[in-house]
Amino acid sequence: MPSPLISVVIPAYDQQKQLADCLDSLLAQSFRDFEVLVVVDRSPECPAQLAERYAARHPQVSVLRLDAAVGVGVSRNAGAGHARGEYLLFLDADHLLARDALRSFADRMAVTGPVDLLLFGHTRQHAGRDWPGAAEALLAEAGPEVFGPLEHPELLGAPALIWDRLVGRAHWHQQGLTFPDGRYEEIPPVHRAMLTAGRIAVLPRACVQLRRRETVHPTGSPGDSSFDVFEQYERTFALLDVLGSPNAVREALFTRMIRHYLFVFELAGCVARAERPQFFHRAAEHHRRFQPPGHRRPGGREGVKFSLLAGGAYPAFEVAKLSHIAAGTLTGAARRR
Repeated sequence: MPSPLISVVIPAYDQQKQLADCLDSLLAQSFRDFEVLVVVDRSPECPAQLAERYAARHPQVSVLRLDAAVGVGVSRNAGAGHARGEYLLFLDADHLLARDALRSFADRMAVTGPVDLLLFGHTRQHAGRDWPGAAEALLAEAGPEVFGPLEHPELLGAPALIWDRLVGRAHWHQQGLTFPDGRYEEIPPVHRAMLTAGRIAVLPRACVQLRRRETVHPTGSPGDSSFDVFEQYERTFALLDVLGSPNAVREALFTRMIRHYLFVFELAGCVARAERPQFFHRAAEHHRRFQPPGHRRPGGREGVKFSLLAGGAYPAFEVAKLSHIAAGTLTGAARRR
């Protein structure tokens, strides 16, 4: 049997009952040279019977069963190990693929030739509206030519998402890419895939929609926590040392790291109240350790946050946050009057 162009790997965690919609969006594609591997572990959130029904009706869909509750990262690794396609696309149950997305991927690579990575855009659905992804403007600026990571280091400043890119399966295995355990398991393989790629291309259009009702993935791996984000970025910066990456790459990844820490820290319900001082000081230690020479902080309120974090000023940070909330409340009340 000839290998398909694209293998789609989907861990079958389906807390919000969205897996069927995800699979339907794949099976409605006009482009047909793909396979779908639905990875089902022993977690109660995995609807094994639903996956089996799709596999029975659609030859392009197969089910890979695992013997334990292993989480998203290990499930993705297992799916990648069984994939036959030239390219890997990792989706989750709460993703929808645009109707002509796979055709757009194939058409783009017909122009570029084989690539290690094809980056594309995404949207997020929230409160009945679609919001553009954070990398959309960066992709548009990268241009139509194939490039290496040192030519556009600013792309490393985008969120490390595995589902807004195709990864060449040969590149995946040559680099020994895997997802580690943890809630933020995407960070190391996304960064390693980017930093070691020889040929990268972009498709500056939204091809995937995220419909997640929670900001973090509801099922990372057993025993995960918000604190594993620090270990994941430590892996990335250790790789920068091995590769001898230039300052522009370090600057982009440092800014991305601090923005990510601040986002997690400020996201309601993400870091428990009792753990907030510890999380803040871990983030401040990383700011001191990994700050590249000549780093320029962002402007405005974000720059103030960077400064407070750099100084380890946890009480001042919390006071500034409360002051901002109070100012916003007063502004809103004035507008209502």
